[in-house]
Amino acid sequence: MIRVERSTVLEVPLDRAWAVLRDFNGHDRWHPSVAESVIEQGRTADEVGCVRRFRLADGAELRERLLTLSDLETSFAYCLLDTPVPLFNYVAHVQLLPVTDGDRTFWRWQSRFTTLPDAEEDMRRLVGERIYEAGFAAIRRHFETAATGGEG
Repeated sequence: MIRVERSTVLEVPLDRAWAVLRDFNGHDRWHPSVAESVIEQGRTADEVGCVRRFRLADGAELRERLLTLSDLETSFAYCLLDTPVPLFNYVAHVQLLPVTDGDRTFWRWQSRFTTLPDAEEDMRRLVGERIYEAGFAAIRRHFETAATGGEG
């Protein structure tokens, strides 16, 4: 089993970061890889068990199921159902914690999965860099835009 973990500190208070990240269907508004997203079967984005189907900027489609969502612990978990890349048994966890020094937010994003033996390094890089690290950079831009009068 492969484990990928990345973390960062956001220069916004926990409640502000959580308001954006807890929206299981909101990643198309801030992650550069996600072009559009919809929750299937008319369910709500905070309903455990809901499935989001989304299209990436490159046209690929994925489906993920929300496994847990805790406002108390400011965390959620999800799994991949359908993906065009060899990520198997993929389960990810997102947790936000307060950084009281400066009223900031600590964000940990981690996952475990299996893949084909010859794809391990590529899948580690894909998840760690193109998904997690790109997401960290994008959410920073999202909050910077909001601070200058844009959305957020």
